[in-house]
Amino acid sequence: MDTEGLDSQKLHGAPPLMPWQKFADWIGMSDEPIVVRTWLERGYIPSLKVGKRVMVNVALLTHQLLEKEWDA
Repeated sequence: MDTEGLDSQKLHGAPPLMPWQKFADWIGMSDEPIVVRTWLERGYIPSLKVGKRVMVNVALLTHQLLEKEWDA
């Protein structure tokens, strides 16, 4: 998973799902939300569509990042 600019420490204490725009703000990417949207579209960040809304699956992303850190 290529998530340049994403810091796993910022995911600590996150809700399991978060609207992608709020997620972009939360990880400090509010000045470049299109980057986060592109990550979602390319499948770099796990997401779930709830109605018309695209939600970031923060719980799964945290799990994936923690696994990746152990593999390194």
